[in-house]
Amino acid sequence: MAISADILRGHTDAIILARLMDGDSYGYEINKNVSQRAEGAYGFKEATLYTAFKRLEQNGLISSYWGEEGPGARRRYYAITQAGIAQLAADRQEWAETKRVLDALIMDKEG
Repeated sequence: MAISADILRGHTDAIILARLMDGDSYGYEINKNVSQRAEGAYGFKEATLYTAFKRLEQNGLISSYWGEEGPGARRRYYAITQAGIAQLAADRQEWAETKRVLDALIMDKEG
C-alpha cells in the first residue's frame, strides 16, 4: 500500500539527511534507497528531491560535488555536514514526539 505524500510532507529533509548518514550519494541512488527501505510504498518525485537538495545545501546541511565517473553523465554527489548531522538529531527527536502524540490521539488504548 502506497503512503500518501501528505503524511510525509515536511519530513523530506530529514529522510534525505538520514540516507546521507550512510555515506555520500547521488539523487537517483538516494531515491532508490528510500523506495527500497519503504518497500515500494514511498519514493520522491524528482522535482521534490532536487528542490530539497538545493534547500539543504543553501542551509549548510549538505554539500555537493561532482563525481569522477568514466564515460557518460557525471553525477552530483551529496554529503551531510556537521550542521546536517545536528539537524537530523533534532528532526529525529521531533519525529519521536510527533509519533507519540499521534499514537495517543488516533490509536486504541490497547495498542
